[in-house]
Amino acid sequence: MFYPMKIVPGIVLLIIAIISTSLFAANPEVTTEKELEGKNVAFLITEGFHDAETMFPLGFLQNAGAQITVIGVEPGTYKAYNSNVTAVVERSVNDVTPADFDALVIPGGHSPANLREHPAVVNFVREFIQSNKPVASICHGPQVVIATGIVQGRTLTAVGGIQNEITEAGAVYVDKEVMIDGNLITSRTPPDIPAFSLAIKELMRN
Repeated sequence: MFYPMKIVPGIVLLIIAIISTSLFAANPEVTTEKELEGKNVAFLITEGFHDAETMFPLGFLQNAGAQITVIGVEPGTYKAYNSNVTAVVERSVNDVTPADFDALVIPGGHSPANLREHPAVVNFVREFIQSNKPVASICHGPQVVIATGIVQGRTLTAVGGIQNEITEAGAVYVDKEVMIDGNLITSRTPPDIPAFSLAIKELMRN
């Protein structure tokens, strides 16, 4: 059984309101229907995750009907690097498989640099990419995708600071708010979150 991220309820409501307002303003065609009902999405984080890059997409996908499970190296409570927001990692990557989920989201912050140091995490992400299910990463999140060693020839975007890491891995770097290459969805920084969130939902619907 999967459980939603445990954070302060008031923050959840604020996050959902902000992301919904942004999305409706920029995309009048967005509906409030539970288009992702029955879908399971994993959010992969550890200590030092970016609060907005985690909470905004999570709230948006949850509003669309998706069931969210927060996974990581070990269950426990972890803090964002850029605020006092905390999140509960409910399950270890050792206790789940890509078959349990319909999509994987990897937020940015300092978390990805920590996650990529764990072989079990890298193996999980590699298997997820190979499953051809959506794998979405934003800002520094693509660092974990790169660590899988299977991005040669793929086209990614990310925060500019890891452009060299992307190209050194044999991938093509582009500077745009959201890049979709097959089942890989990537975005750059927090201003791209609305486009990033929509891209995840749309790819999950296909």
